[in-house]
Amino acid sequence: MLSVTPTAVEHLKGLLTEQGNPEAGLRVFVSPGGCSGFQYGMSMEERPDDGDEVVEDEGVRVFVDPFSLMYLSGSEIDFSNALIGGGFTILNPNAEQSCSCGQSFDTAESAGEARPCST
Repeated sequence: MLSVTPTAVEHLKGLLTEQGNPEAGLRVFVSPGGCSGFQYGMSMEERPDDGDEVVEDEGVRVFVDPFSLMYLSGSEIDFSNALIGGGFTILNPNAEQSCSCGQSFDTAESAGEARPCST
């Protein structure tokens, strides 16, 4: 499945409270593209879609669609306070290679081809 670090939980709770919607959740998804074959995406959502896997941790929810879950299974969502590249990050054990942009990855099964960063 997917896990969320305590730091990410804390920051996600803060964001949801700031937005006045503590019942919403973080959607994490994978889409074709980027410089390594696939790219990560995240957005705040009111509720899960039909078929979504819902991960709940300390009162926060993360929504993942079935396609994305194939590539994110076993991943960990973390949060970094770094000035450059900070924010929510995905530590993905399925990623065989990634790009320096940190938003793009490839798996052994997908055999994606390299292309310029587009994120």
